[in-house]
Amino acid sequence: MFGYIVRRVISGLLVLLVVSMAVFALFFYGPANPALAYCPETRCTPQRLDAITKQLGLDRPVAEQYGEYMKGIVAGNDFKAGAITIKCDAPCLGVSFKLRVNVTHYLLERFPATLSVALGGAVIFLVVGVSSGIFAARRRGQLADKGIVGVSLIINAVPYYLLALLAYLLLISKWGIFPESGYHGLFTEGPVAWFKGLILAWLVVGISSSTQYARFSRGSMIESITERIFDIQGIGLTGLQAIGTKDLPIISATVLLGAAFIVVANLFVDIIYSVIDPRVRLS
Repeated sequence: MFGYIVRRVISGLLVLLVVSMAVFALFFYGPANPALAYCPETRCTPQRLDAITKQLGLDRPVAEQYGEYMKGIVAGNDFKAGAITIKCDAPCLGVSFKLRVNVTHYLLERFPATLSVALGGAVIFLVVGVSSGIFAARRRGQLADKGIVGVSLIINAVPYYLLALLAYLLLISKWGIFPESGYHGLFTEGPVAWFKGLILAWLVVGISSSTQYARFSRGSMIESITERIFDIQGIGLTGLQAIGTKDLPIISATVLLGAAFIVVANLFVDIIYSVIDPRVRLS
């Protein structure tokens, strides 16, 4: 069992290494110059663009930048932003190009929002999905069974982003059935405000997921669209915003965190399988 877990951990680490290299390759060898995102269009002279490139450290060899990034994850690093030095302890995921903040701390502040959406949606997914499945199975061929299957097919046919957007526009903005959405700290603003701000997002994620088989990667994307529509400042929305500003440290961190969650979840499932069925360990 120990050897099996070690092999799975090593393979997971290799996956994360490949993911981090792929992010860097796409960022630096893509069609757009990342420095252009920080160069005002009306004043973006070649000299100005060159200064921004040097200020962001994008003039150094890609291999050198990647090596420094990996070093920061293991041993930490210090970054200079003008006259300011930002200390970044391990695991250091870099310093945001645009915000000039420690990316690790920045994402950790948003992790409770993402975790709240994921857990709340999962609870509704399990309750609605399992209970409706059992209910339909016990009434196979009857009207209730056909009704549940029909509703599931209709929900599956609607793109998720459209379903979430309609829920927000109708149930919050127009009819006011649900309170205004958004993330409120569970311990800082109280459980009532926390619950009210997330309830509709939970329902939409949970009901949508309960009607179909969702893989981890699809679930992550659903949560990121959810965060944008319902104004929940989580890791998913942060990653989407970073793509728009070409902020490599935040993009890399969110991709790595997403990949790490998938690797850990798969490892957890594999370990459970190996306990239930010893033949899995031999394979």
